[in-house]
Amino acid sequence: MITAEEKLNERIKELTCLYEVTSIIVNCDYNQIEDALKGILQCLKKAWRFTNDAQVIMVTDQYSLSTAPIAEEVVSLKSSIRVFNKKIGRIKVSYPAQKYQASAFLEEESKLLKNVCMEVGNLLERKQIKDNEDIIRKKMERADRLGILGEITAGIAHELNTPLANILGFSELLKSRLEDDSQASKDLDKIINSTIFSREVVKKLMFFACEMPQQMSLVNINPIISHAINLMDPIFKKNKVVPELQFNADDIYLRVDSIQLTQVIFNLVLNAIYFSPVRSKIEIQVTNKEDSVVIYIKDQGPGINPKTKDKIFEPFYSTKPVGEGSGLGLSVVHGIVKSHKGTIKYTANKPKGTIFALNFPKQ
Repeated sequence: MITAEEKLNERIKELTCLYEVTSIIVNCDYNQIEDALKGILQCLKKAWRFTNDAQVIMVTDQYSLSTAPIAEEVVSLKSSIRVFNKKIGRIKVSYPAQKYQASAFLEEESKLLKNVCMEVGNLLERKQIKDNEDIIRKKMERADRLGILGEITAGIAHELNTPLANILGFSELLKSRLEDDSQASKDLDKIINSTIFSREVVKKLMFFACEMPQQMSLVNINPIISHAINLMDPIFKKNKVVPELQFNADDIYLRVDSIQLTQVIFNLVLNAIYFSPVRSKIEIQVTNKEDSVVIYIKDQGPGINPKTKDKIFEPFYSTKPVGEGSGLGLSVVHGIVKSHKGTIKYTANKPKGTIFALNFPKQ
């Protein structure tokens, strides 16, 4: 039987606990929220009637914390933690079963536990809101940067087109006046090849800047993709990589720009070839679904470094050595897929490599 003095002492401990928990939450640094939750558990432990034997544990979808290892047999009092009215975990206070019975818990302690769980839920709600705001802010900042970059690259592409065309035209004219085996002719070949490469970079810039007009039509994409893979056959053989093309239907129709779809396949498969080891396989799977068409491109390369995964679709970012990549390939693919109202995602292949999944809605 608990005396009036003991009830008063317990009430003081409960009020002290609520004050300390509130102070922790008010002064919480959202980057160190786990430390705040540990502090809340220690406050709860001190508020219980038999403090020395009380064991407090918190389990949520993100955290698993306790004040001490939990005994195998316990009597417990627990309450749910809710975030946006959804149960995401609980806090449980326990006593060793060999020393205590369930009647050892006071009714006031049950109310205290519910109040603390409510405060913890409010804290986690605020953290989730802040995290979402940070994500939205970063997306908006990135969209602003890409918008400005798109305008700049469109201007650059237009300015470069004319001089590149002149360089290519006059180089080919000069070459026609020289003997094919002369040193000057060989030097002109280098100029022509470099100009063609530069022109392809300009094309990618224009794709990225959305300056290339789309010609959307309902087409059977199977022959388009097959043709693109066949064109890359010499590159597959040179790198000793084997392509494997699969369709789950003989005819798969989709409203797309055929040239841009070819560009997407080229960029992704060439990228996969570059990173694929010798005698490995690249799988291209085209899956016709009820509402969409999904294209999977699977390689067996080293995979995407987790440290750079957020940058791979950014223009001018490349993990290839200088001179071997413009850093526009994946950003162009991303832009084309987005303009088709589709999505592009990547996951790890097993046991190694990367899987790119392109999802195009049927319009």
